[in-house]
Amino acid sequence: MKFIRKILNSRSANDGDFFLKLTSILGFKPRELRYYNKAFTHRSMNIRDDKGNAINYERLEFLGDAMLSAIISHFLFNEVPSGDEGYLTKMRSKVVSREHLNELGKDLGLLEFLDSKINKDNFGENIHGNIFEALVGAIYLDRGYEFCKRFIYSRVVEPYVDIEQLEGKVISYKSLIIEYCQKKKKTFFFDVYDDDGNEDVKHFAVKLYINDKLVAKGRATSKKKAEESAAKRAYYALQSKIDDVV
Repeated sequence: MKFIRKILNSRSANDGDFFLKLTSILGFKPRELRYYNKAFTHRSMNIRDDKGNAINYERLEFLGDAMLSAIISHFLFNEVPSGDEGYLTKMRSKVVSREHLNELGKDLGLLEFLDSKINKDNFGENIHGNIFEALVGAIYLDRGYEFCKRFIYSRVVEPYVDIEQLEGKVISYKSLIIEYCQKKKKTFFFDVYDDDGNEDVKHFAVKLYINDKLVAKGRATSKKKAEESAAKRAYYALQSKIDDVV
């Protein structure tokens, strides 16, 4: 156990700036640095406790996701008393979208603290949001619900959550297209294929068909992004019809 404690508290011993920087990010002083050390430990470090349990941020990420969802849900419940379940669910999804969480993680510079054997330049965008959620989980374990709520309000709600803007924000054009087609009983499919371009990075191209008619095309470095690109173009081509239905 002494060995494990030494690992979990290594930053406080070897990096005197960690506590100060963490305090600046949180807005209050942490009590148990071991939670935050774990929140910034990637699985590639391959650290385990004396029971063989992995020591990394993934379980904290799960906890932080739940806390973030609960606190944002409570905020929206109080802020929009006229909103029904469907409205509140959509609004919460916009606040805690993966894209938004990635932006939050970037803004706070959380990747700077990550211990990993993988070069940080090789991580995808989602690492920023993953660490942010892990940090929320660490706050909850360290200081409880009220401090967790305080952090989320100061770092998420107050600077970023505007109800009117959120109402007009689209988090997934593909989901809108699918919902529109289902409600209007239209057939649709995304025809995905490799794009033989001249770039060094592989690209995918997509053709979106609705009722067997080509509506839009998209191109990106992943199938998912290419589909979203095509769906976005289709949305703007059919916006007036979709907005009346969705």
